[in-house]
Amino acid sequence: MTKRIIRVLKGETTSRPPFWFMRQAGRYLPEYRKVRTTTSSFLDFCYSPEKALEVTLQPLRRYHMDAAILFSDILVLPDALGQKVEFREGTGPVLEAIRDDASLEKLSLDKIDNVLAPIFDAVGRIRAALDDDTALIGFSGAPWTVALYMIEGRGGTEGTNIRSWAAERPESFQRLIDILCKASIRYLLRQVSEGAEILQLFDSWAGLLSESQFEKWIIEPNRRIVEGVKANHPDIPIIGFPRNAGVMYRNFVERTGVDAISIDHTVPVQWAADVLQPICTVQGNLDNHLLLVGGKIMEREVLKILETLSKGPFVFNLGHGVLPATPPEHVGRVAELVSEWDNA
Repeated sequence: MTKRIIRVLKGETTSRPPFWFMRQAGRYLPEYRKVRTTTSSFLDFCYSPEKALEVTLQPLRRYHMDAAILFSDILVLPDALGQKVEFREGTGPVLEAIRDDASLEKLSLDKIDNVLAPIFDAVGRIRAALDDDTALIGFSGAPWTVALYMIEGRGGTEGTNIRSWAAERPESFQRLIDILCKASIRYLLRQVSEGAEILQLFDSWAGLLSESQFEKWIIEPNRRIVEGVKANHPDIPIIGFPRNAGVMYRNFVERTGVDAISIDHTVPVQWAADVLQPICTVQGNLDNHLLLVGGKIMEREVLKILETLSKGPFVFNLGHGVLPATPPEHVGRVAELVSEWDNA
């Protein structure tokens, strides 16, 4: 029988919505932290198939989600393209910033398969380890979001450099987007060939852009990637996540061809039910800070989301990833509430 989450991503409504959590494998789990101490470099950690397998499976042992998501990072792609990428303790990712056309010349698609071979190995191992009810999600960062890190040299910014480059020199910036579209398609197709059953495109910095820029740098690159993947695997469900897109979520769904839309916690759930659910599966959108806080306020929000969205095709998730300080028992309580839900 087809796995619950895949059925829902294809438009079915089930008595209990499937669930998984963005960043469900991570620092909030003590068993993750124990494995993480065995490798000094975070990139090396991502490139260890054995460790990626172990930490991917850890949350499933605790919470029995309907899907595992490959443990990796969106910045393995710039690393594979030849950009210098580091993860510094207490700082996060630091990249050798790209600021001009000359820097683009240093990027190459030639080594993607070799550099990312350990990740493809991990995908195969994870798929083999999963039971018949649990699906495997592969993923990539969407071009705008990956480009932001590549140009700014780090996250957590207002994107001054990337927004200026995109607006002032759009033809030049398009070259970088083209490289990232081609690299993303190749990366995702290999994940599918190794066993990924679902794909998600993370566009975490989509909310920085105005309508016209959103259409050019968010919708169009995501559409190209969906088209490129579906040309080879027409039945693979693809989830888009243009975080903080606001009312542009609808435009994104209608024009990219994604099967499902993951929404952030700022989106009113009734609006999502009225506007988005009639045209695709909705995924989301518990505030990760409420997950951190826990208690009755968290439980009320979980039940509100379930009551509003579970009447249509819906995957329960967060509005963004699990925060490192989140108590594991809070995640367990949400998993319990969703698992016990019954639309009947």
